[in-house]
Amino acid sequence: MRASPNTRIQWFHNELVKKSYPNAVRLAERFHMSRRQAQRDIDFLRTNLGAPLVYDQHRMGYMYETPFTLPIAITSENDDTITHISANPFSPRADDGDPLEVDSVIIQSQIPYTAMLGISDKLTVLEMRGYIISEEQKGEYLCEFHNIDRFLCAILTARSGIRILEPTWLRDKLLHMAEKAIANNS
Repeated sequence: MRASPNTRIQWFHNELVKKSYPNAVRLAERFHMSRRQAQRDIDFLRTNLGAPLVYDQHRMGYMYETPFTLPIAITSENDDTITHISANPFSPRADDGDPLEVDSVIIQSQIPYTAMLGISDKLTVLEMRGYIISEEQKGEYLCEFHNIDRFLCAILTARSGIRILEPTWLRDKLLHMAEKAIANNS
């Protein structure tokens, strides 16, 4: 069975987040497809999804120029290809902008967000183990999460300090939440 474009793009994104510098050849080999199709998937990620991809000649692979998270993908139950990308998962619309019909069967799958956290305390690492997928460097952990608010609450309630190293938008959101809580309780 062939992998869907959504699956291939998720795999490529995860490789980019892991900083393993994937390229069209690796994508083609991984999913047993032509290099042309693999390059079309990469081009789709860049042009249609707005990924800040750059090619590193030295490492012979792609990387994100700035932190990036994939949007929510909405697919049809009868077709495993991406039919629409929605910034607002609560009001899916067809490609022509019209709302989807009520009897349309829609499957919504959220591609996880990723973040790099700085954690120095081993007990805090254990508390966050549900989110941590790998230790990138000593004290730096790559995390995946689906719910931003739940993830930020886990950070706020951890035993010791956690630094959000990447992405900056997540750190800014945490700071905004803290400022709002302080203002509400002053």
